[in-house]
Amino acid sequence: MPGVNTPPDPNRVIVFDTTLRDGEQAPGFSMSAEAKVEMATALRDLGVDVIEAGFAAASPGDADAIRRVAGEVEGPIFCSLSRASEDDIRTAYGALQSAPKRRLHIFLSTSPIHRAAKLNMSADEVLETAVRSVSFARTLFDDVEFSAEDAIRTEPDFLGDVMEAVAEAGASTLNIPDTVGYSTPVEIGAIFADIRRRVIDKHPHVVISAHCHNDLGMAVANTLSAVENGARQVEVAVNGIGERAGNCALEEVVMALRTRADLYGVHTGVDTTKLVGVSRLLSALTKSPVVRNKAIVGLNAFAHEAGIHQHGMLQDSRTYEIMRPEDVGFSGTRLVLGKHSGRHAIAQRAEALGYRLTGNQLGHVFSSFKRRADEIGEIDDGELLTIINTVAETEAYRAYAS
Repeated sequence: MPGVNTPPDPNRVIVFDTTLRDGEQAPGFSMSAEAKVEMATALRDLGVDVIEAGFAAASPGDADAIRRVAGEVEGPIFCSLSRASEDDIRTAYGALQSAPKRRLHIFLSTSPIHRAAKLNMSADEVLETAVRSVSFARTLFDDVEFSAEDAIRTEPDFLGDVMEAVAEAGASTLNIPDTVGYSTPVEIGAIFADIRRRVIDKHPHVVISAHCHNDLGMAVANTLSAVENGARQVEVAVNGIGERAGNCALEEVVMALRTRADLYGVHTGVDTTKLVGVSRLLSALTKSPVVRNKAIVGLNAFAHEAGIHQHGMLQDSRTYEIMRPEDVGFSGTRLVLGKHSGRHAIAQRAEALGYRLTGNQLGHVFSSFKRRADEIGEIDDGELLTIINTVAETEAYRAYAS
């Protein structure tokens, strides 16, 4: 079977975005069909390879949203999630009919706890169901992805058996999800390396994928470890939204791969200059603000208030920034004037506003600035001008009085 989604460059990582499915199904992030179309357009322009537009069998509304997204946005591969049942697969096929490039994403639990508590199935029954569903899906879809839900807590040998079997049945992407955010970078790296050894030699067209949740705060680290050990697709969401503590954040893993290309040796097709814009769009559509200290896209990601940092930034931005703000969509570095700021930053901002402060004048402005910053926090340009003018008037009065 041809590798329908295998990149020509073995060092190219496919970006599979699940903002509209795993992200949108999390509490507080629901989107209308119109919002999904707007977000999908932005994701297309961002350069993601695959957009998981929803779970068609979840509701008629979800199926309709997938239909609209796939019909109104051109470019990426569009995907629907599906349980390992013929009814779900047919529903997904119907929702994706208008998409020139479409993928089915089948999931089935494989771990002992899920087999017993959720499926009431034996390991053999899970294996048979996985193969049967993939085989049926291949009669409708050229591009089928299989996810072993709760893969990390699955017996390694059984996980390998399932992945080998579904690859034989026609799945071209094998997803090894850390569904509950349980793994660590070392552990998940070993799991991916084992699956790569067991499957890729026999099926070189197959892509191994990582889908990591953030319950222990390691989604990005685990995803990067998976990439180091053979994953060539990452499943991510903008701003890291998703079930419980969320998914691997698209912007974080993409910029980690770019910034540390020396370490990972891979790249994506994402236009990183659009990351901030896409993040802000999602925030507006879901009415969920991005926290200030969010990596890459947070308001503070390229902001500096501490005097020592500001001094270094004024000399050479590389002293405290490992990425250029323009590379992710910010207009530039922001030197915040506050109680932690030093003389250099105040003098530089004053000069930008048309006031050259030196000697005693700078000292007086600096003292007044510190007192005011203690009172109100951040000092904007208007407040700084007030301080400068007040000091100038005071000095003029003193000179006149003397």
